[in-house]
Amino acid sequence: MSETPKHWPNYRWIVCGLIFLATTINYVDRQVLSLLKPVLEKEFNWSEIDYGNIVMAFSAAYALGYLVFGRIVDWVGTKMGYAISVFFWSLAAMGHALARTTFGFGFMRALLGLSEAGNFPTAIKAVAEWFPKKERALAAGIFNSGTNIGAVVAPLVVPWILGVYGWQEAFIWTGCLGFVWLIAWWIFYEIPARQKRLSQQEFEHIHSDADEQQDTGKPIPWIKLLGIRQTWAFILGKFFTDPIWWFLLFWLPSYFSEVYGIDFRKPNLQLAAIYTACTIGSIGGGYLSSWLIKRGWPVFKARKTSMLLFAIGVIPIMTARYVDQVWIAVALMSLAAAAHQAWSANIFTTTSDMFPKKAVSSVVGIGGMAGSVGGILFPLLVGHLLNHYKVLGNITVGYNILFLICGLAYVWAWLLMHWLAPKMKRVEL
Repeated sequence: MSETPKHWPNYRWIVCGLIFLATTINYVDRQVLSLLKPVLEKEFNWSEIDYGNIVMAFSAAYALGYLVFGRIVDWVGTKMGYAISVFFWSLAAMGHALARTTFGFGFMRALLGLSEAGNFPTAIKAVAEWFPKKERALAAGIFNSGTNIGAVVAPLVVPWILGVYGWQEAFIWTGCLGFVWLIAWWIFYEIPARQKRLSQQEFEHIHSDADEQQDTGKPIPWIKLLGIRQTWAFILGKFFTDPIWWFLLFWLPSYFSEVYGIDFRKPNLQLAAIYTACTIGSIGGGYLSSWLIKRGWPVFKARKTSMLLFAIGVIPIMTARYVDQVWIAVALMSLAAAAHQAWSANIFTTTSDMFPKKAVSSVVGIGGMAGSVGGILFPLLVGHLLNHYKVLGNITVGYNILFLICGLAYVWAWLLMHWLAPKMKRVEL
């Protein structure tokens, strides 16, 4: 006789932990280039426009990858979809060590962007499969905090690898992490219906949302999703806010180096402090809306109120132009970046609030592509703006203009989302 499988308590949070680790690795791998920028721009004679073009190559491929993986994951499922994404982005991350030209770096960034785009469509679908609505924002906030942990780990580890071994090894060592994660993912992940370690009680808790009991079927065509207002609410929310996070991720090292003279050949406490604050923002932002729902608030009201609060939290970054002390600048950047991560945890969750599970990855893919298109356009502005003011000898003015844009973007995005989906009504497909 076969033994009855041993059930693991709260197995859904183990799944959340796996997604958190994947997201952490995802952001470690994409952060390496920005941390090595001061070294690589000297070695390869990059201008700000060259670097902006390299970032744009990542963004363009990331946009395409979001759309492609959104569909792939809805077809092949979360287990295989995540495995494909992590395998190829790890190869691409290590491949940066082979680049010897600006084009070579742009090519590797494109491969990295194409494959890394699978992370969030898969993660959000997995959260929708493993958590009821009242816990999804918290789960999303926890795994999304991996973006911050990755951004904290990278400034501490990458400069050390650079100083001891060299920039090629920094890409190789960090790229290896994904292959280690793949082993754990393949062993421990399955959808709830096929997971033998899951108890019946937890299975019933996961599927306790009455409006999702019969949520099965084939993926919905893109053209049909694009005809729905709720889809456009997510699209525009991502289009206007994702580029701000990418700017903070890719240009903050340069900002602190050029404006405050910080040496990035050593472990950096300023960036570590900013991205540590982001962890609090991500988890806290997810907790807030989940807490409001548990206290009886309607789902749409809890999400919208939380997101408005976070949008307002980014506004103080506009005062960076008046700051002379580096740690005051760190505080402003920390507040803005933490507010973005809190916003991100909730905007991703709105997809599973408004759409059935069979459409979640596709909607996340479409919206993620829109955010990446914004990420393509914004670096062009950033590169030309900073290059222009660097030539004039006052690059701080360029950053001040960019911080003004950052401060206004989230409130504008919130207003558009509220106009398109005021009560976030559930879509019937």
